[in-house]
Amino acid sequence: MGFHPLLSIYCQAGAAMTATTTADTTTSPEDRAGATTTRALVRAWIDGWIVSRGTSDPMDRPWGWTIDAGTAQHVSRHVLPEPAEDDVRALVAATTAPGTWLKLFAEDDAVRPWTGPGWHFDKPGFLMTLPLGAERPEVPAGYTLTSWTRGGTTRVLVRTTEGHFAARGQIAPTGTHAVADQIETSPDHRRRGLGSLVMRTLQNTAYEAGATTGILVGTPEGRALYTALGWVTRSPMASLYFKPSEG
Repeated sequence: MGFHPLLSIYCQAGAAMTATTTADTTTSPEDRAGATTTRALVRAWIDGWIVSRGTSDPMDRPWGWTIDAGTAQHVSRHVLPEPAEDDVRALVAATTAPGTWLKLFAEDDAVRPWTGPGWHFDKPGFLMTLPLGAERPEVPAGYTLTSWTRGGTTRVLVRTTEGHFAARGQIAPTGTHAVADQIETSPDHRRRGLGSLVMRTLQNTAYEAGATTGILVGTPEGRALYTALGWVTRSPMASLYFKPSEG
């Protein structure tokens, strides 16, 4: 993380085409019946993400939200929970600033025809949720774990006993929801349970803060870990950025 499937449906209504998603095919009928709408989950995700990253507040748009991230490579992002072809094409045509991102909650292939020159697809993401509960993970021998909270975000750092970086992650509780973010394990320390240690520590922290549902957007690599921990995929997410210098 930064560190990210489902059936994707898009149907035509007149000249407009809209991409929507169904529940994960592995989800039980009971879970599907009670699943929160994609739009509500996406809003809960960005409410935590902006705390975790220290960005601007989301600005309401007819199609979703715009967030100013404020870095050279990520100036701003437009988030569309139910991307429609006309809206995406209009945003693509109006964008002139490199570092503008689109976060479209649909499969890459569904929205690819709506983009244009200078737009590039990043790794796909997966919107995932988890019912939170008490966790008491043990730190493996040879490692230490440190955590701290600042500005509404709790961070976890795992190091070797010699002080070398091994893994990290952070979570931002916002009421009943908590957004996990920036989950990372050093390549030299993978397959040792450290990703699980970080996630379970963060999940417990959020639960103790009063959150009942965890939310994240995972990468294809991270999705396997999160699924093993009980997270359920709710929607795919296409992630693309504008950088005309890349062709």
